[in-house]
Amino acid sequence: MGLAVREMVVEEVDLISGYFHNSTPEHLEILGVDPTRLPSPETWRDRYLREYALPIQQRTALAVIWLSDDRPIGFSTSDKFVYGDRANMHLHIVNPENRHRGAGVECVRRSAEIYFERLKLRNLFCEPNAFNIAPNRTIQKAGFKYVKTYMTVPGLLNYHQAVTRWVIER
Repeated sequence: MGLAVREMVVEEVDLISGYFHNSTPEHLEILGVDPTRLPSPETWRDRYLREYALPIQQRTALAVIWLSDDRPIGFSTSDKFVYGDRANMHLHIVNPENRHRGAGVECVRRSAEIYFERLKLRNLFCEPNAFNIAPNRTIQKAGFKYVKTYMTVPGLLNYHQAVTRWVIER
């Protein structure tokens, strides 16, 4: 398997909205995502077009694509970032058949490197749903350290839930 991780180009951002809109209600629940809060694919694409037109220091999001043999298997996004300081990352394997195959840990490591380099970070956080075991294990294996588990609404797509906060520092 030839694994590649790189910054997503704007022509690839439909992968993100497609992932969420094509996920089952059960999968969205595991992620802690409220399907009624999903923007339309057009709204999602327009947001990324605006983001990619800005200098990196002014953006509110950055996306990374994960490829196996030149085919997308997943992606990571970062948000809530303060350029030169901190950001939050998210991780997703797109197709269920590609999950639990071991690529996630290496993809997270490489994604973190991109975020640290592009955003000049000191701290990178990840806050998966506390009951979603796979990303919590992946993050830990990738070198993130446990901070705490707490209740919050982690993002615009989410409902109130328990999340586990992980951090990797530079």
